[in-house]
Amino acid sequence: MVNRFKIEEERLVPSPDGNLFFFHALEETEKRFLIENFLIDEHTLQSSLDPEELARLEIEPEHYAFIIKAPKHHIAEDDLLFRVQSIGIFLFKDRLIVVSQDKLIDLLISKPFQKVTTIKDVFFKIIYSFILQFYNHLNTINKISDELERKLSQAQENKYLLQLFALEKSLVYYHNAITTNQFLLEKIKFNATKLNITDEEKELLEDILIENNQCLRQAETYSSILASLMDARASIIANNLNVLMKILNIITITIMVPTFVVSLFSMNVTIPLAEYKSAFWIILSMCLISAIGFIIIWNMKIKKIR
Repeated sequence: MVNRFKIEEERLVPSPDGNLFFFHALEETEKRFLIENFLIDEHTLQSSLDPEELARLEIEPEHYAFIIKAPKHHIAEDDLLFRVQSIGIFLFKDRLIVVSQDKLIDLLISKPFQKVTTIKDVFFKIIYSFILQFYNHLNTINKISDELERKLSQAQENKYLLQLFALEKSLVYYHNAITTNQFLLEKIKFNATKLNITDEEKELLEDILIENNQCLRQAETYSSILASLMDARASIIANNLNVLMKILNIITITIMVPTFVVSLFSMNVTIPLAEYKSAFWIILSMCLISAIGFIIIWNMKIKKIR
């Protein structure tokens, strides 16, 4: 499906004869249309729809092909796993073609597109809007991780740990995507002369580079915090398990000592104290004394270790 726009009064407005093409959910007929009419390389076109593809720049005779990484629209089936997608941008002298899996209409009416004058303006604003999307998603991930941390402190449930694992995986995806975008932006800056980028556009590109670099640092920070949180949570769980096993061992041994005493006096042989009427109470006292004695000795050893 395709939506066409044109620049009018420094804004993007829908137009059937516009020179800004935005394709999403690309069909086979549309792929053939792009390849045959605009001479877009088929491999590059396929790569622009591959979420595993890295961001890069391809210089073609009639146009420049860019593959940009962007956050993918979150769906309920992904639970707390945030994914990334590849966006193909094909920049011609007189037109711009954008190919994506998700619909970008909401993106085009956002604040960054309120003042555009040229096709390259639109191109740079698209990249900038993707950076803003990464910012928003990173802040969302951070808030969710804080909430999961609070829930984990109240209940040790596997589902919360699995959700934290999903967030940690998402941050790895985002960090990798933002890093490859940084390399692409630096390559665009390096090829500014070939791309006929004006001084004003260079300033905009510098601002975008700074924003992307800050976004990258934020992703690294959140990823580091979440990784540390997971390590700390694993250590706490292991420590709690050790404490539980220690308590169970103490209870087991405490029960075993008086059991041993009772077993001695329960054998079918002549045993001491059998002739006394208070033998039962004497044996019971010995059991209690042995259990208390074990607890005292255990505490003394624990104090020495500490």
